[in-house]
Parts: sequence; structure tokens; C-alpha cells
Amino acid sequence: MNFALYRQLLAVRPIRRLLLVGMIARIPHSAAGVLLTLHIVLTLGQGYAAAGAAAAVMTIGIAVGAPWRGRRVDTVGLRKALIPSVVSEAVIWSIVPHVSYEALLPLVFIGGLLTLPIFSVVRQSLGVLAPGEQRRTAFALDAIATELVFMIGPAVGAVVATSGQSVLGLTVVGVATSVSGLFLMWFNPPTRSASPDAGLEAQELECAEAAVVAAAPARLQEAAAELAPLAAAAGERRRRGSGLRHRVIHNFSWFTAAVASVFAVGAGAGMVLSGTDVGIVAALQTGGHQAEIGIVFLFWCAASVVGGVLYGAMHRAISPILLLLGMSALTIPMAFATDVWTLSLLALLPGLLCAPVLSAASEKVAELVDESRRGEAMGWYGSSLTGGVALGAPLAGLFIDLVGPSAGFVSVGLAGVALCLVGLALQQVRRSRLARV
Repeated sequence: MNFALYRQLLAVRPIRRLLLVGMIARIPHSAAGVLLTLHIVLTLGQGYAAAGAAAAVMTIGIAVGAPWRGRRVDTVGLRKALIPSVVSEAVIWSIVPHVSYEALLPLVFIGGLLTLPIFSVVRQSLGVLAPGEQRRTAFALDAIATELVFMIGPAVGAVVATSGQSVLGLTVVGVATSVSGLFLMWFNPPTRSASPDAGLEAQELECAEAAVVAAAPARLQEAAAELAPLAAAAGERRRRGSGLRHRVIHNFSWFTAAVASVFAVGAGAGMVLSGTDVGIVAALQTGGHQAEIGIVFLFWCAASVVGGVLYGAMHRAISPILLLLGMSALTIPMAFATDVWTLSLLALLPGLLCAPVLSAASEKVAELVDESRRGEAMGWYGSSLTGGVALGAPLAGLFIDLVGPSAGFVSVGLAGVALCLVGLALQQVRRSRLARV
């Protein structure tokens, strides 16, 4: 492990500033989940299934909007692409806390559709600013920064909501996010290399060298098979014409079985994390300990920070599918918690794998997708992640309402394991295709 990589990255001012801006911009929405859940349960008098459904509607909006927003960043630039988000965040979240549950649902969908695309923008820009081996460490740093945010946001959101100020809290979320968007527009981090073709060739060379070095000598044939798609892609770029058929093929050529398996990981991670989130809130609120939600989130997120630091210092990547499998399986024992402290301790083990899962999946997308299509690919990856969130929150909420808080952890843990099996099946499809090349 090489922990000096963190010092080297943080010494680069654009990377340091990007991570700081991304961290600040995420704080409001990190509190929004707990605020919205407790606002629906405590202020509107609905159940956890209804709260999960609202979270699902919002994240479906995010999932629908993310690829479009990512493509807008690619085509018109960051500043123009962020204007709808800056306006909508302040307007939508100022209205949401004042309406009924039925009126709230379409509003949170629109809010999700036009949400500030901070996740994809930061990851896309890091892919430009941190080349080669530094990319894994940069993504790990971003995941760590995100976990630090989630140590702060949910705890603040729980205190605000349980003190009867959820209306004010949700309004502040919208205004603060809009201000963050304005600051991001002023900062305007790069989302494309100065020379895309040169950057792509360097990335391909680095991927090729890494594959050969990691595989030699025992798995040299498999490493050569991994190089074949790179050569084919380079040839395709030279042959690409201006005809409609070539443009259509180009538009979808980045979506391979390998990329699909990463998207399955993203969906599984989102499902497990959102279900665990709802499960923690329900377990503590049911026991009358909702003011102590921040303690459990502190343990959960601190463990993720430790895991992210260790993963970012590693010389070799770990399969995101294996990381998700471990996180999903270790989430299930949280169902056996009896109080705040046992729940906090049981959250440590799945927490250790949280940041590594997200970091490994982001790194894999950046590795697999051409830079000219990476904004769209990161948008779809964000859609898979938020799609998992959309399924995980109501799934956990339904089992919580029917059985109890413990059932929420079990349901999303098993669902995460199932998506790992889907990812492994997609990897097998990729291996079969490579074997026929």
C-alpha cells in the first residue's frame, strides 16, 4: 500500500479544490433523505412505506435526469448545464414542505429530475484531472469525502426534523444546494481533456500495461484478450464515418456486458445503502431514539472512510462485484441489533466496504468507457445507483411496516446478493465473447 498517493493528489490544487467543492455541495442533500423521511412520517403522519415511495419517486427522477444532464455537460459545457439545477433546487424544495403527501410526490420527482449533478460532475472531472494509477486514489478520496458528509448531514437532518423544524430544514436544503451550484459554475472544473484523443490513447496504454503486468505470466492469454477490444476500438475510430449507421453504433458502442455488470453493482449498492438508511431511521425511531440517529451514521460512515483510505492506497483493484457481495451479506446481521450501540457496532463491517464499492465501480466505468462518452456513461452509472436507491427504500419500508425494522436490513441485504449474481452472469457473458474473438 502506498499512502503517499493521497499526499501527492492533495498537493494538486485543482483536485483539492474539486474535492472540497464536491464535499460542500453534497452536505445539503445528505440531510435531505432523513429530513424527507421524518417529515413524511412525523409531520404528515404517513408510514415508512410511503416515505420509501417518496424517496423512490425522487430517485427515479434523478435516474431519468442523470444521463441527460451528463450529456448536456458533454455538449454545452458545465456552466450552461447547471443553470436548470440552480433554479429548480431553490424553487422546488421551498414548496415541498408546505404541500400534502399527494402533491409532494410530483414535486420531488421534478426535483430529482433537475437535481444538481454533483456526483457525476465530480467523478467525471476527477477522471480528467487524475490520470492512470492516480484515478483509483482520487475516486477513493471522493468516496471518503462523501462519507465525511454523511457523518454530518443525516445527524443534522434528524435533529432538525425531530425538533419540529422539517419545513425549515427542507427549504434550507434547496437554497444551500443552489448556492453550491453557483459556486460550482464559478469554479468550472474541467470535464474534458485538452486533447481527448491523446488522453484516450494514454488511458488505453496504461490499461493495457496494467493488464499485462498484473496478469503475467500465468494469465497472459487472458490479458491479451483484454487488449483485443482496445485495438478494435482504436481501429473503429479510424474507420468511423459520418453515416447514420456509424453514428448510431458509436452512440451505443460504449455499453458492453462489462459496463452493464458495473451498472448492476451500482444498482445493488444503491439498494443496500438506501435500505440500510431507512432501516436505521426506522429502528431508532421505533425505539424512541431518533435523536441518536447521528451516532449510528457516525459509526457506519467512519468505517466507510477507513475502508476507503485502505482501498485507495492499494496497488491493485478489487472486483466491485466481490466488494458488493461482502457489503450485502454483512448488512443482514444488522437485523439482530437490540439498541443504539449494538446497531452502531454491527454497522461497522458493511460500512468498511461502502466506499471501496463505490470507488471500485467508478474506477471501472472510467477504465471501460471512452472519454468522449464518459459523461453519459457516468450519468447512466449514477442512474443505476439511484435506481437501486429507488428500489431499496420502498422495499425496506414495506418490510418494516409489515414485519418490523429488522426485516428492512434482511430484505435489502438479500437483494444486494441477488444483484451480485446478475453482475457475475454479465461478466460470464463478457468472457464468452472474448473467448470467441
